[in-house]
Amino acid sequence: MKKVKVTPDKAGQAIILSTNNPEFGFVRVEQTRTTIDDNGWVKNKPVAALIFGSVAELRKAGFTAGQELDGKIVIREQLTPFNKNAPEKDLKVAGKTGITCMVNEQPIYRKAFYSQDANAQDVLIAHTNVEVIKAAYAKALEAAKASDLAL
Repeated sequence: MKKVKVTPDKAGQAIILSTNNPEFGFVRVEQTRTTIDDNGWVKNKPVAALIFGSVAELRKAGFTAGQELDGKIVIREQLTPFNKNAPEKDLKVAGKTGITCMVNEQPIYRKAFYSQDANAQDVLIAHTNVEVIKAAYAKALEAAKASDLAL
């Protein structure tokens, strides 16, 4: 597994200040995951997470742009919102369909976290609205074909 890397903002800063309170901020980290799907196809996909804290503590920790960190980024899915004030922020959405992944009638919430524990595991929940999502992809494919034929 590849190292976790601190990714800077457009100005090259590792510590990004909160827009609401400049005493707090975050560091964005990214890791490339290599996966092989059930059909044997390999995919290299970046995953990112945020490390939050007071600016003073983040500076003390010594984060720098491009720095490599031990550990990994893990994905956690659950049926309760991570943020009760803005639950829509962390909804698990099926690709570009815009459809929220559900377990029966409950939405799935998904968030990435940085963990210093290299053995930490993802916690994933399989969605049950597979047919709705497949239908949305089929509709999008038909629209793309029709668009290509119109050219």
